[in-house]
Amino acid sequence: MASAQLAFTVFFFYLLCPTSIIGLWWAVGSPLVMDHRSICRKTRRLIGKQAEICRKEPEIVQEVIKGAKLGTGECQFQFKERRWNCSTADKFFGRILMQDIRETAFVYAVTSAGVTFAVTQSCSMGELLQCGCDYQMKGESPDGSWEWGGCGDDIDFGYTKSREFMDAQTRHRSDIRTLLTLHNNEAGRLAVKNFMRTECKCHGLSGSCAVKTCWKKMPIFREVGVRLKERFNGAFQVMGSNNGKHLIPVGDTIKAPTAEDLVYTNESPNFCKRNRKTGSQGTKGRACNATSMGIGGCDLLCCGRGYKERQVVVEENCKCRFHWCCVVKCSKCTAVKTVHECL
Repeated sequence: MASAQLAFTVFFFYLLCPTSIIGLWWAVGSPLVMDHRSICRKTRRLIGKQAEICRKEPEIVQEVIKGAKLGTGECQFQFKERRWNCSTADKFFGRILMQDIRETAFVYAVTSAGVTFAVTQSCSMGELLQCGCDYQMKGESPDGSWEWGGCGDDIDFGYTKSREFMDAQTRHRSDIRTLLTLHNNEAGRLAVKNFMRTECKCHGLSGSCAVKTCWKKMPIFREVGVRLKERFNGAFQVMGSNNGKHLIPVGDTIKAPTAEDLVYTNESPNFCKRNRKTGSQGTKGRACNATSMGIGGCDLLCCGRGYKERQVVVEENCKCRFHWCCVVKCSKCTAVKTVHECL
């Protein structure tokens, strides 16, 4: 792997795995502090636009960190019942990122989306000097029932900063891995930008809607994750064109992927058994659903190896009561639950 791409991968590991062995490789001291100074100092191989942003706009790097953590959390939510569950607990995650499989495509896309979301949100909250609310939308609706106003999300700024940072190390390269990374990064950003929603508020006496103002807001990030998971399920297997500048689908009858689709080149391992080479942690010891026939059911998650059943004692809230005003107080009760784990 070329030094520039290695630098980006190292930076990516550090962002996504702040408490893992991967993060510790690049840390001095303990515990790790996830701030822009630490990130930029530990990843000295950064060059070009990324290094420039570290020097001139460290507050943007802070939002990149937030976005990467947001994307990682969403990845873990979307894949919690699958054999690969997006765990960043050890160096196995790094092996995943170095393969051109559909799981890698999702990680890059959801992280790029997270960075776009985090930067844009900070603009609207007044946390960045470089941007603020988007007031470009003016006028009223065609039927005159509402008018543009309020604090719209400046998605263009968030999109641009995400693109500048996430694509910086790869934009001028032409190998197939670079083409995959750029495509999936863009798919992640578009999962936010192309699905902006209109939010409105009424103004008037006694709750009337004499005046109604509306503005553009980003989609809820969980919706972004769901949308990207759907793209993951329908991801396109591609190969490089003869000139190495384009991605073309594998198979003559398959349509070309759109900018919103995820792409990959290699088939994923089955993730059933622990394998350092492929980055598979295996599913031994994973909790499964004994009554489900789906992906999180014991039959599929345990890869046919079977599962064991055990009883665990858990403490949970019970006898909750509302007290004026405005507190809910609960007692603690213990309960015995049955859990199933893959052999």
